[in-house]
Amino acid sequence: MAQASPMAEQATEKGLCGLTPQQLFFYRENGFLSPIPAFTQQEARALRASVEALEREYRSAPGGRDLNQYFRVNGHVVLPLLAEMARTPAILDAVATILGDDLMVWSVELFIKEAGTAKIVSWHQDLTYWGMGETDEELTAWIALSDVSREAGCMRFIPGSHKNAIVAHQDTFDADNLLSRGQEIAGIDEGQAVFGALKPGEMSFHHGRTFHASGPNRSADRRIGVAIRYVTPHVKPVDGPADYAMLVRGQDHNSAWINIASPTRPFEPHSLKLYEEILAAQAAVLAGGAEGAVSLYETKTGEAGSRTTEGSI
Repeated sequence: MAQASPMAEQATEKGLCGLTPQQLFFYRENGFLSPIPAFTQQEARALRASVEALEREYRSAPGGRDLNQYFRVNGHVVLPLLAEMARTPAILDAVATILGDDLMVWSVELFIKEAGTAKIVSWHQDLTYWGMGETDEELTAWIALSDVSREAGCMRFIPGSHKNAIVAHQDTFDADNLLSRGQEIAGIDEGQAVFGALKPGEMSFHHGRTFHASGPNRSADRRIGVAIRYVTPHVKPVDGPADYAMLVRGQDHNSAWINIASPTRPFEPHSLKLYEEILAAQAAVLAGGAEGAVSLYETKTGEAGSRTTEGSI
């Protein structure tokens, strides 16, 4: 494996604000950046406690779905905690350095890998099945709420791979692969991969064409992370029906997105209805061309999580 990003020291010096020119250059050249400060460790612990409080309070979630299913796809639509995280000024400042001041959130996903799980995420590119084409005006901010070490199965990135077009992915539907179709890119040179280990409160950025993967959580603690998918209003859904996004900074100039508001309380009736509308629209795009059955939700008894739209976990 290659060495970790040299941006760690610069990120620490910069603190909770926009990226340095060196960090911006690194991201544009490599297609990822890690680690970046997002929250203090104390704030991260408080956010983790809030997540685990939701788990205790909503063992039977409203709307007829398991709570983890709301966690794993578009949680910002029904959970104020996740919508508020997506509006965190320190995160938005860093994202705006790359994408500009007009920012929308396409999805927020909470990933919990329990200790000792064998589940993995194969090498893939996010944009493959998102229905946004080859756009550069998006990125994922992945925020650690627990220790995300190599042992815990942190993400791995192939530097510079975002300069490729979207490449062919093979659908495997492997039971241990958390991606919706078990999709994977063949022939990856693991020797080029860079580990993206994170401490609680740190985050990584990656481009939607960057090759990335993650391994099993062999640590003694849960691995908890939040993935926020940011886009600009210039991004247009190119496959399927109109899609939805939440404006979090700046203005939406003639956007092709259906703009949604943040929820004010967990699982409000109108939010649950909207959630199902968004799910139907996105599931149709995700399943395009698949030879097997594809579902955004595949929770199995005894497993910590369901499959997800992309799986940057």
